Amino acid sequence: MKVVILDALTFGETPLGAFEQFGDVEIFQTTSADETLKRIQNADVIVTNKVVITGEHMLTCKDLKLICIAATGMNNVDLEVAKEHNIEVKNVAGYSTDSVIQHTFSMLFYLIDHSRYYDEYVKDGSWQKSPVFTNVSQPFFEVKNKKWGIIGLGEIGKGVGNIAKAFGAEVSYYSTSGRNRSEDFQRKNLDILLQESDIISIHAPLNEATFNLLEYEKLLTCKEGAIILNLGRGGIINEKDVAKIVDEKELYFGLDVLEEEPMRENHPLLHVKHLERLYITPHIAWTSVEAREKLIALTVKNIREII
Repeated sequence: MKVVILDALTFGETPLGAFEQFGDVEIFQTTSADETLKRIQNADVIVTNKVVITGEHMLTCKDLKLICIAATGMNNVDLEVAKEHNIEVKNVAGYSTDSVIQHTFSMLFYLIDHSRYYDEYVKDGSWQKSPVFTNVSQPFFEVKNKKWGIIGLGEIGKGVGNIAKAFGAEVSYYSTSGRNRSEDFQRKNLDILLQESDIISIHAPLNEATFNLLEYEKLLTCKEGAIILNLGRGGIINEKDVAKIVDEKELYFGLDVLEEEPMRENHPLLHVKHLERLYITPHIAWTSVEAREKLIALTVKNIREII
């Protein structure tokens, strides 16, 4: 059996040797749209993280039995064509929950504590010249007794909520699907949650209900000094509106996801005046060493169960 891994660079240095138990393994670090068909031509199993597999690809690959999406989202595979031609498609869920929860708090504390400012203050020699032993020019607040609003109450949202409660925050949530319920946190409508929260974190999927969920008018209703974190999907927050409002109002944004990834050149977020109000990471919340190892192990398990 032939297994083709199309974008191994996504997994970093995570060992991929476990795939060899299934037969011949061909590994590509990256695969462009123009290269995909040639590389999967004789594959029995395809492993893809973000490389798109179209219906045309499937119709051309006569030996194809299984497409393993090494991710949770399945929008990069034509599922209808796969079903019509009895090609199994398997994704992996839940592998990065702890990693994303941890990165949520990492982003929060970086912004709350003005970590970039104070790190540079010491390293550029300013502290050495100070007449006093400390610097309180950039005040920070405690999470305790603050209102934390969660948008999207799946496993990650619940995990963030539980830790926020441990810090003493008052946690509420807005369910984007309308289906999720929790007796541990107060349920609110979106407008009230935005108006009342000191901290807002997003852990929702991107769909018709969440696209542009937070645009300029909604962001205007947020409290002065509020921190807004998006660890769900790009497109939930309108990025052009963020670039506009961040220079008009004291709002802080932590973004691990953008609508277009990698970030396009000359992006509006790179040209704001108040860069200190932005913390952007390149879609890394899911990428802890443990999460990537679990992702590969579960992908291998998917192959074993089907083949």
